[in-house]
Amino acid sequence: MSQTDLKQQLAQRFREVNGDHPMTAADDAYVSAQFVVLEELCAVRGRDADAVRRLMLDGRLPLPGYLRSDGAEMVPADLFALADEAGGVDLLEAWFTAHWDDPVTGKTEWDAYLSGQYVCLHSVNPATIRRKDELTAAISAAIDDPDAPAAHLHALVDELDALEPAFTAYDRLRFGGPTSRDTCIDAIRARIPRPERPGRR
Repeated sequence: MSQTDLKQQLAQRFREVNGDHPMTAADDAYVSAQFVVLEELCAVRGRDADAVRRLMLDGRLPLPGYLRSDGAEMVPADLFALADEAGGVDLLEAWFTAHWDDPVTGKTEWDAYLSGQYVCLHSVNPATIRRKDELTAAISAAIDDPDAPAAHLHALVDELDALEPAFTAYDRLRFGGPTSRDTCIDAIRARIPRPERPGRR
């Protein structure tokens, strides 16, 4: 299969997962700053880009996070880090899913990882995925608890802020609404004032 065929297949799979939404110039600029072109990453890492595309199509490595408007497949710079840590692509799924006690949850997270849609984290790994889930749940609980200290809520928000990038307008299209940054970080900071530190005026 030619490189053109593989790129077309990967683009089709990407749109099956994410829908067919336009990328604006602002989206392209954001993605170019946050991600790297698959072929460029493979050149640096000494990997064959077509072989990596086949692994993505076979559900053994995650799909690109974005397709830039020029068709470039944009991936995180640490795309291969988890496979390397697991001891190779063949061991990656078992290594990844073992981070969850419940096999069903582990499989669900593996499928989400393969979708390439974990663009909500600077670094995608089981620890950050689990921590993001814990933080969003804790933030939601704190908002619903009138007795929860505002300082505690803002500490949770600050920790989530450190894990998450800014997102772009394209993300709100493919996810069908606000992102977790919109709802769990920006909205809360706008709605609930940060407590004054002692001694500050």
